[in-house]
Amino acid sequence: MKNYHYNHTYLFIISMISAMGGFLFGYDWVVIGGAKPFYERFFGITGSPAAQGWAMSCALVGCLAGAAISGILSDRYGRKKLLMLSALLFLLSAGFTGAAHSFNSFIVYRIIGGIGIGLASNLSPMYIAEVTPAHLRGKYVSINQLTLVIGILAAQLFNWWIAEPVPAGASDEMILQSWNGQTGWRIMFWAALVPSALFLLLLVWLPESPRWLATRGFGEKARQVLGRIGGAAHAEDELQAIVRTAAADDRLHWKQVLQPGISSILLLGVVIAAFQQWCGINVIFNYAEEVFAAAGYGVSDILFNIVITGGVNLVFTLVAMYTVDRWGRRALMLMGAGGLALIYAIMGALYYMQLSGWPLLLLVVVAIACYAMSLAPVTWVVLSEIFPNRLRGSMMAIATLSLWAASFGLTYTFPLLNSALGAAGTFWGYGIICLAGLLFIRAYLPETKGKTLEEIESGVSAPHALQPPSLRGPQGFGGEPG
Repeated sequence: MKNYHYNHTYLFIISMISAMGGFLFGYDWVVIGGAKPFYERFFGITGSPAAQGWAMSCALVGCLAGAAISGILSDRYGRKKLLMLSALLFLLSAGFTGAAHSFNSFIVYRIIGGIGIGLASNLSPMYIAEVTPAHLRGKYVSINQLTLVIGILAAQLFNWWIAEPVPAGASDEMILQSWNGQTGWRIMFWAALVPSALFLLLLVWLPESPRWLATRGFGEKARQVLGRIGGAAHAEDELQAIVRTAAADDRLHWKQVLQPGISSILLLGVVIAAFQQWCGINVIFNYAEEVFAAAGYGVSDILFNIVITGGVNLVFTLVAMYTVDRWGRRALMLMGAGGLALIYAIMGALYYMQLSGWPLLLLVVVAIACYAMSLAPVTWVVLSEIFPNRLRGSMMAIATLSLWAASFGLTYTFPLLNSALGAAGTFWGYGIICLAGLLFIRAYLPETKGKTLEEIESGVSAPHALQPPSLRGPQGFGGEPG
């Protein structure tokens, strides 16, 4: 590697601006959990599990739409403009969701916010990856995951600070007529107006991705951006590499995806992406009221407990950033799946025996910690590594759609499962899914730690790519590189 003189301050600033999309993604994703006990009373849906599930999951319809269009639109109009669109959608959603006076308008603006999430979830890490030098890329891209978790914690803290204490045993009517039921839940959504507006304003200053500029014929502008990042020599070398890569890139053709080996790798990515959601941990964030209420906590205690889980989520995300290149991807994924299966088995038993209080809270905290240092971040690392270079963007988009579709299914079905099976049966069900995920990962996911992308890709075209790791060579999917 040549000794370029990188402007680390400038690189950090533009990465942080882009990563504000991750912050708003996390905030918008979780804020609804704290507002849930109050807007449900306001809209009169406490007796309808289907309506409760739709209120919580409707944003995921927008996520699917945002993720689906992000690749096509960002290739056509640039990363910066699509990031600005996501910021605008976050701004509209925060303002009008908080102002909603009918359930239908509430749903519409939650879906609009979901489109913003779908855009940001793809574009923020993509932009960071495209502006950072290769040897710094992992560290800088991880900033987006960190800001996402900080956004989750911020939503949990704001919900806790905004909500007034709810008397023990308060009836639905008392909660509805309280400040929380009329105004407090609205402010929880409106709190996102400030970071959304700031994100939009800072994006005006953000440079366009040099990779997009170069591939669209704006070579001089790309050279200026790269020069500001690493100097004239860095700019020239990177620009030449970008042009060479762009010339060699293939677009996705379905015939290529159906080739033996490539189709099995896509299947592996789709299953792992869906499993990250169907492992069930996000119901603790989105349906904390039901989870903790079943454990014997009141509304005010529930909001405080949510803050505890958010803090644990942040701490163990930092642990994952430290361990992923030391312990390995496969080891952490196995630990996450097996750990959650065991935790859910114990949680289900405690719910079944109607035991409540701190033991269940402790298990929830341990489950969050287990997920935060394994399946949550490592899934994205694996997905970014296992797909072949020439098809990575398109195959990542398919895997991301799988993730959001699974997330919609999880979020929508939890109230229905909880109503039909109770908390014990529901968490036992998630435990069975985690056990199945453990067996799948153990059978089919190789370790990619310490391998270059080219070494990983070397066996992608092998017909036996989705065979157990024990049947493959030491290089991963296809044995020895050809």
